[in-house]
Amino acid sequence: MVEYQLNLNEVFSSLADPTRRDILSRLIQGDLTIGELAEPYKLTFAAVSKHLKVLENAHLVVKQKRGKERVVKLSANALADADAYLSLYRKHWEDRFEALDTLLTSEQINHERNDS
Repeated sequence: MVEYQLNLNEVFSSLADPTRRDILSRLIQGDLTIGELAEPYKLTFAAVSKHLKVLENAHLVVKQKRGKERVVKLSANALADADAYLSLYRKHWEDRFEALDTLLTSEQINHERNDS
């Protein structure tokens, strides 16, 4: 349980940075080299590498060596854990909104009956 929570902390912490979120969204399209990932940012190669290390530590990406290049690819497992965690809250709020909708519908029907 503690390891699961630590991984979630790393996942959410790494997702808090817009550059890292952008890197992940670019990797959805396919694997990229570190150079290709660094290209659009006004950051040093070292800064991009640090962002990648944070994502790697959170198990959101995996680096592989292909020939002379390092290729980065998405790893879905950590996001699946985060989604499972968030789904608990999603279910809670969906149930609450459904109960509110039922109450408001009932109030509207009662209001319409009293007006007629």
